Amino acid sequence: MKKFLMMLAISLLFIVTACGGNGGDEASDGSSDATDGGGGELEEQVVVGDDIEGATELTFWNFQSLHSEFFEDAAIRWNEENPDRPIKLVAQTYPFDQLHNNLLLSLQSGSGAPDLADIEISQFPNYLQGVPQLEPLNNIIEPEMDNLVQSRFEIYAKEGDYYAIDYHVGATMMYYNVEIMEEAGVDIDTIDTWDDYIEAGKQVVANTDATMTTVETDEHFSFWPLISQRGSDYFDENHDVILDNEINIDTLQFLHDLVYEHEIAELTPGGFHHAEDYFGFMNDGGAASLMMPMWYMGRFIDSMEDLKGKIQIRPLPAWEEGGNRSAGMGGTGTVVTNQTENAELAKDFLAFAKLTEEGNVKLWEVLGFDPLRHDVWDSEEMRKENRFYEYFHDDIFDILLEIRDDINDLNITEQTPNAQQEIHTQVMHSVLRDQSRTPEEALHDAAEAVRARMY
Repeated sequence: MKKFLMMLAISLLFIVTACGGNGGDEASDGSSDATDGGGGELEEQVVVGDDIEGATELTFWNFQSLHSEFFEDAAIRWNEENPDRPIKLVAQTYPFDQLHNNLLLSLQSGSGAPDLADIEISQFPNYLQGVPQLEPLNNIIEPEMDNLVQSRFEIYAKEGDYYAIDYHVGATMMYYNVEIMEEAGVDIDTIDTWDDYIEAGKQVVANTDATMTTVETDEHFSFWPLISQRGSDYFDENHDVILDNEINIDTLQFLHDLVYEHEIAELTPGGFHHAEDYFGFMNDGGAASLMMPMWYMGRFIDSMEDLKGKIQIRPLPAWEEGGNRSAGMGGTGTVVTNQTENAELAKDFLAFAKLTEEGNVKLWEVLGFDPLRHDVWDSEEMRKENRFYEYFHDDIFDILLEIRDDINDLNITEQTPNAQQEIHTQVMHSVLRDQSRTPEEALHDAAEAVRARMY
């Protein structure tokens, strides 16, 4: 019980903005004021198939209304293609904290859980404590594994069983403002390493009014991708803390030096790359490039409209010639809970939505995500014109195919929320904003704080 309460407290403390942010859009019918007694304050509800006689009801909890939109499309297609097994999908969107806390409580208590639910990646270890109260998904995942980016399934696994299916690979890329880069006299296709990137940044600063990039102080998307790219993490494969290892210290020093030694970067306006201040800064041509995962494309379209046609996506610079040029970041896994009375139907529907070729094309068309099946990345269906190609360019998935094998596994543990909390509230601020501690000091203190919670 003490350990369970500790995990619940961690959930209350930790809020992340990855993969859609913490919460969906408010429903136009005012349903955000409703309470259903399940996931918490209901923000939005979508129902599909309520007019089909004999349809089996499946409830789905999530914290991002776009995920309801994706599953709504999947449910419509499922009912068209499976008239003998129709479903009535009730998709409910709740605030981030309430969903995770109430889902954890309902699973621990043995009642009140939905059939399907979304769990954000950093929260997922809380649901793997002891015997997971989730249905293993091996029977639907393993037959397709040769076509999937396997690292995005290992992060939701325990003792050989897979318990969730993500929405995307989350490949971290570099977004370049080619208008600024061309003004600086830099060809972005000549930037192969981080040394090349620094030299290009110096040209940007010397020849334009922009900075080369921005570094977050309130989030982890400037730091975690870089250490993952180098084969490091917060924890090793045995779940021991390695937050203060030499690679991580050197990487944090690299970020510090971009700002204060090379003077080609600025601290992110608003503190992180989802802040309104940052959107305005970027939209006005404040920086020539940005490192974020592929799912961030939607943020450009929704919040930086003036950059349409100016942004080109490329792999990350490598740390050395031939090194990895990406990292998988963010994520939300969809699970089937062990309280469902229709486990096989729920799993078959989840596989239909997220593992089939058509489902993976829909992940791109509906959400703009880099889908888990790499065998669709070069398919004709993925090349059809849409708002993402119109905003960026039409060879996005050619570039993804180049870095398909460059994404390392993440070692997500029950202490990952604590490690992230240290990064967000202590490490980045003290090293980058206050400059009150060295990277070694800050990461050592953070690692010791995490270790203290483990023993």
